[in-house]
Amino acid sequence: MNKKTTQKRQIPLIEGLFTWPSDEPHLIGGRCKSCSTYFFPKWLVKHKPNCRERHIEEVLLSRRGKLNSYTIQHYPPPPPFKSPDPFIPYAIGWVSLPEGIAIAGIITGAKLEDLKTHMDVELVVEKAWVDEHGNDALTWKWQPV
Repeated sequence: MNKKTTQKRQIPLIEGLFTWPSDEPHLIGGRCKSCSTYFFPKWLVKHKPNCRERHIEEVLLSRRGKLNSYTIQHYPPPPPFKSPDPFIPYAIGWVSLPEGIAIAGIITGAKLEDLKTHMDVELVVEKAWVDEHGNDALTWKWQPV
């Protein structure tokens, strides 16, 4: 009897957004070597208005930042995002990094009532949902330190 086995894998939702696999994941951003402007994701190139050069390098962004603001998602977002059934509200935060940019992401590892602006958070990679092949589709999230 020939039994075909499939092994569940962990795969990024979108390749190239964060380092994976990694015990200490980083978001992968870009930096203009001419004007020192950072951006995320690395292909979303933004510059200072007076920068005429386009010397871009890939950089690993800081893993820790400050929670600037947040909101509570009280309803399932539209596709392609896949929400659990029944839906459980969660927080989405805007996190400032030392590089001078802010990046949004789901807040994990804390009760909603314990969230506070300006608290320290750290990047983690966690399951967003299970894809059509049974794999854990991974995304970045922010977790209070």
